[in-house]
Parts: sequence; structure tokens; C-alpha cells
Amino acid sequence: MAVKTLQDLIDEGVDGRGVLVRADFNVPLDDGQITDAGRIEASLPTLTTLLEAGAKLIVTAHLGRPEGKPDAAFSLAPVAAKLGELLGRHVQLAGDVVGQDAEARAEGLTDGDVLLLENIRFDPRETSKDDAERLALAKELATLAGDDAAFVSDGFGVVHRKQASVYDVATLLPHYAGTLVAT
Repeated sequence: MAVKTLQDLIDEGVDGRGVLVRADFNVPLDDGQITDAGRIEASLPTLTTLLEAGAKLIVTAHLGRPEGKPDAAFSLAPVAAKLGELLGRHVQLAGDVVGQDAEARAEGLTDGDVLLLENIRFDPRETSKDDAERLALAKELATLAGDDAAFVSDGFGVVHRKQASVYDVATLLPHYAGTLVAT
């Protein structure tokens, strides 16, 4: 079976569609400052392609090992700021993974908007060994992306993991390999 790629998704059309992207933003930090933005930069071809095609992006990623609960030391706030700088546009950061803030922000997305969810590993279901727990989180992520949503796997460093935002969400949404995963 051939893997569908980002180009396949673009050819199908993403204008006005929600696209959930699993990225690898596990960047090194020193006192809250990113010391190497290479992983964020590597995601730009996929994100830019989707944005230029009119997608509403919801990006999920992890940073460090926060052990299934919120930890300010592992917040994606510095990543959101750097991503916005690199994309040349505002990147919203949800204050949670799939809670009220994420829901409200996702509902307000318009074509070409970017929403970065807070560290996916703040939710213990992400790495749970229980299939039902992971699937429950994946369903919430898919719901955030909306009807007719698609999933793009672009987190090269995590693509081998059986986690909600990597594996389980791909069982719920049409899925495509992003630039990093496809090459």
C-alpha cells in the first residue's frame, strides 16, 4: 500500500479544512530559551505548504518528558513564539491540550491560521499503554480539527511511537506523510 503524501492532500484540497499536524518540536532549551531551532525550521516546508493552500492548522507536539501533567518548564510557549517568527505570522498557543482553551481557539480558526496546542505530553493519555485511553485523546484531537479534517504526520522523531497524536489519530482521520516523514 502506498503512503499518501502532503502533495496528495494538497491535490485533494485543503482550503478551509482543518488539518491536524503532528510535528517534532522537541527542541533544546536553556533557561526557557531555544538554543537550536532546527526541528522547528525542519517543519516549515510542510506547514508553509498547508498554509499557502488555505488550511486551518492545528499543530501538536511535545517538549521534554513532563510525565503526563502540566509543567511550565516544558511549555511550548517559546516554540510558538519562534514558529510565529519563522512563519511570519501569529501562532496561537492553546493553554491546554484538548480542553476549553484549545476548543475555543480551534473553533475560531480561519483559513491560514495556526494553532499550536500545549505540550501533548501534558495529557497522560498521549503515552498511555491503554489503547482506549489513547484513542479517547485521539478522538478529542480529531474533533478539534473539525469535520472533513485531515492528519499530517510530520514528526519524524516520533513517527515510530504508538501514541495518541501519532498512531491513534491516524486511525480516525485521512492521513498523509508530511515532508519530513516522506523523505
